[in-house]
Amino acid sequence: MQFARLNDVNIHYQVIGSPRSRPVLVFVNSLGTDFRIWRDVVVRLAGEYTILTYDMRGHGLSDVGHTPYSMETLADDLAALLERIESPPAIICGVSVGGLVAQQLYARRPDLVQALILCDTAAKMGDATSWNARIAAIESDGIGSIADSIMERWFTPHFRRSSPDLPGYRNMLIRQPMDGYIATCVALREADLSAQARHIDVPTICIVGAEDGSASPKLVADFAKSIPGARFEVITDCGHIPSVEQPEKLVAIMRAFMSLVETETVSHVSH
Repeated sequence: MQFARLNDVNIHYQVIGSPRSRPVLVFVNSLGTDFRIWRDVVVRLAGEYTILTYDMRGHGLSDVGHTPYSMETLADDLAALLERIESPPAIICGVSVGGLVAQQLYARRPDLVQALILCDTAAKMGDATSWNARIAAIESDGIGSIADSIMERWFTPHFRRSSPDLPGYRNMLIRQPMDGYIATCVALREADLSAQARHIDVPTICIVGAEDGSASPKLVADFAKSIPGARFEVITDCGHIPSVEQPEKLVAIMRAFMSLVETETVSHVSH
């Protein structure tokens, strides 16, 4: 296991490959998960890219640190981690809150970003009423009290009925630090990056599961339209976490997009 002390917290991360040998691809987890959600994508792309995964503060094996969080704090953690591994500008792939972290990173440190892959996310997710209700429920009865409803948001009915992996993902959710989870809910409640979307000037693709219960296809499609030149893809038979439910389809979309990014980069350098 790899840990780095950054911004007064210990961050759990993993680097596969050397940042100096291949393009760097970064994965940013969603609320209530850790970097293990990316496994089925990472195993398909290892060797093609240098891969950085990490547990966002308040999740997995990373410290909780001072609470509550802001999206700026979460983005600054990623910036510090990229600097620690001496990464060149990287392709940032974030899901849900991870997508907002990716957007915020670009807004604060565009020098660290080569391209954006924004999964099941938007410039703003939810509203104060819904986040406050979730926070109150967790403070009263713990994360376990909302676990079943979260599984319905994360996964399609078919996956929930038939996958032997569902109990493991439920365990992942309920074992996250409660104060880290709530602190991230506050960051999501306060974040609205809508005004920044039109200033994104790197290759960007927005991807959404057709049956996403947290970020609807319409929400993500409208978000994609707000980013100049952004591509948009829908993954069928998929909920909120495509890396878990449809990793092969997600990797196919990512490969096609990243191939275009590399072509555009080479073309830009040659001119």
